[in-house]
Amino acid sequence: MSKLTKNQKSVAEKVEAGKAYTLEEASKLVKEITTTKFDASVDVDVRLGVDPRKANQMVRGVVSLPNGTGKVTRVLCLCTPDQEAAAKEAGADYVGLDEYVEKIKGGWTDVDVIITMPSCMGKLGPLGRILGPRGLMPNPKIGTVTMDVAKAVKEVKQGKIDFKVDKAGIIHTSIGKVSMTPEQICGNAKEFISTVIKLKPAAAKGTYIKSIFISSTMSKGVKIDPKSAE
Repeated sequence: MSKLTKNQKSVAEKVEAGKAYTLEEASKLVKEITTTKFDASVDVDVRLGVDPRKANQMVRGVVSLPNGTGKVTRVLCLCTPDQEAAAKEAGADYVGLDEYVEKIKGGWTDVDVIITMPSCMGKLGPLGRILGPRGLMPNPKIGTVTMDVAKAVKEVKQGKIDFKVDKAGIIHTSIGKVSMTPEQICGNAKEFISTVIKLKPAAAKGTYIKSIFISSTMSKGVKIDPKSAE
């Protein structure tokens, strides 16, 4: 059996096995146990008591994090010429239509979010095989297909994220960076978790929130008491 490193020993001493911490305590702990030299992402994993295979138990939504994501989100806005100026002013990194459709066909996907208009979706249909697997396909359900592209761009730049339960019944998302204060991490996590709670499907029976863990890139997960996040 391999020996624990100095950092691993330190983490083991700080995080009590099996203990469920309050959201405030966990937000402080995740900073203390992160030993990476880069600004690691802070992730939240919520295990739900739902069956994602059933359409009436799918949990999907969007949330605007009050303290932002802590990272630069590259936004491509595919819109008609009359909307380009507004999209640029709202903070879109790339704005246009036909030229970017061609670039994507050539394999370019160097963005984090794509926002477009309903009238432009016809041109994006053939790009589904490229954008779909990367989670970049615009979707009206998460607000990335809209008539008000400027508003959508602004919201994404300010910290709006989308999430969806996976096949195992878990929602995994990043809610910030380790460089944030514990209060900022806690505020973002609380907003995210409360949004998930509000989206409980009527068809879901039994315990809805089974477990919540917060962690950073490559760090140990810290268990959260669900009641402290309500």
